[in-house]
Amino acid sequence: MPRSVVRNGAPRCGRCLLPPRWCVCAGLQSVALPLAVDILMHAEEAHRPSSTGHLIDRVVPGTRVHRIGRAGLPARAAVARPGRELWVLHPLGDPPPAAADPARVQVLLLDGSWKQALELLRGTGQWGRRVALPMTGTSRYWLRVQQGPAQFSTAESLIFLLESLRLDAAAATLRHQFELHVYASLCARGKKAAAQEFLQDSPIRSVFPDLLAALAEKRPREGGI
Repeated sequence: MPRSVVRNGAPRCGRCLLPPRWCVCAGLQSVALPLAVDILMHAEEAHRPSSTGHLIDRVVPGTRVHRIGRAGLPARAAVARPGRELWVLHPLGDPPPAAADPARVQVLLLDGSWKQALELLRGTGQWGRRVALPMTGTSRYWLRVQQGPAQFSTAESLIFLLESLRLDAAAATLRHQFELHVYASLCARGKKAAAQEFLQDSPIRSVFPDLLAALAEKRPREGGI
């Protein structure tokens, strides 16, 4: 299991969870959505700054995070929101219904490794409609090795869902936040070559030019970061 820098007490920004040297809070943008977003976060994921579930919680207002502890899964009644159809997002589901009204949808994202997400699906698969999306291409989540070509991070799954619901502006803003998170996290890990390679194909080059320039400035080391 990856080492948890949060558990080990390394200095972190309380908002973006990155080391102060690579803090990206100056670029954080809110992503308001008509659909409701809930995240079921595996216990091991809760302490990982790289989790894109944490990212969604930061930038999507109204997001609710249900952390799985020793007590196990919460009751469905504690998660389901009145007046909305609950969609459990997972590749083993069915295509989303045509012409769905986002204002009447609640999406439940399963945040964890591929194996952990399968475990969560076993306990939540009957809570609502299992929904799979036509996710294509290659994951941009360079912080972890994906186990298969069609596997994506939690944030990327939500981006695909927003695009399928034709919420293109919101999807683009969330993608910018996701890519900024990945880039700065690569830098924080000392993977400068990978960070620059990632940046070459990223839209954040034109979206956050001033912030990227500020992050690239050399500065004295602080607290070993």
